[in-house]
Amino acid sequence: MEPVYSVVVPLYNEQEVIGEAYRRLTEVMEKTGEAYELVFVNDGSRDDTLALARGLRQKDERVKLLSFSRNFGHQIAITAGMDYARGQAIVVIDADLQDPPEVILPMIEKWKEGYAVVYGLRAVRKGETAFKKLTASVFYRFLRRMTEVDVPADVGDFRLIDRKVCRALQSLPERNRYVRGLVSWVGFKQTGVSYTREERFAGETKYPLKKMLKLAGDAIASFSYKPLKWPVFLGAFLMVGSGVYLLALLIRVLTAGVLQGEALLMMGLVLFFLGAALALMGAVGGYIGRICDEVKGRPLYILEDVEGLEKQN
Repeated sequence: MEPVYSVVVPLYNEQEVIGEAYRRLTEVMEKTGEAYELVFVNDGSRDDTLALARGLRQKDERVKLLSFSRNFGHQIAITAGMDYARGQAIVVIDADLQDPPEVILPMIEKWKEGYAVVYGLRAVRKGETAFKKLTASVFYRFLRRMTEVDVPADVGDFRLIDRKVCRALQSLPERNRYVRGLVSWVGFKQTGVSYTREERFAGETKYPLKKMLKLAGDAIASFSYKPLKWPVFLGAFLMVGSGVYLLALLIRVLTAGVLQGEALLMMGLVLFFLGAALALMGAVGGYIGRICDEVKGRPLYILEDVEGLEKQN
């Protein structure tokens, strides 16, 4: 029997939570009264996550397993799960149980009302530092100002998407993926379900500051070209500002015949704007690096093992 629902669960060193995640997901999906599958994607885990996932598959044929040859990253794991998911509705959820599986049921209700995308809207975020909450809030609002794509604020990857949305995402081959942005970009009828995000059940976060910054960079570079325009404005500002300043210095020398601390001030300004120019050159270099990634044409991921699934078209 073909599943109505596919639940995609990326796994990276989740030995402490995979058992409880399976129990709660199974409990929730049983309440639907319809066929489902759990698609675990092992993203190069270095602990016993893979062995535990295989143990779950041995006792439950609804558990499917994809295993990467190495760690390719959370966004790629989500993509692989959606590539192989067979359901008419695909749910993406992390194994750490910060996003409660019970929220899947109201998501399904919205899907049956005709929505193609139902995302989880974080109304309350427990177990997160004030710094993380602040930076997340600033980032989402900054992204909305940087791009015309309407990416909802306070929304992660926890969501339900219809099969047609999944097919649309499969047609987007870009390497540095920001999945929640891509889901917004493809369009379709979308809505949100508010919920309280819990503390992590066990283990450590898989999104430390370094990975969060990379994800933010991927989001901005994928959906905005405004950083490429900043050097133009900086250059124009420098030309006008330096021209006015040099003219003022010339007038001072001609009229007063003295030049005191202005030279040091000028040197400081030159160094400051040189640093700004180099930073903007770095942003341009980031875009060029992304172009190189796309031109290479390497696959998004390499699978070491596939258990119970075939890639969907």
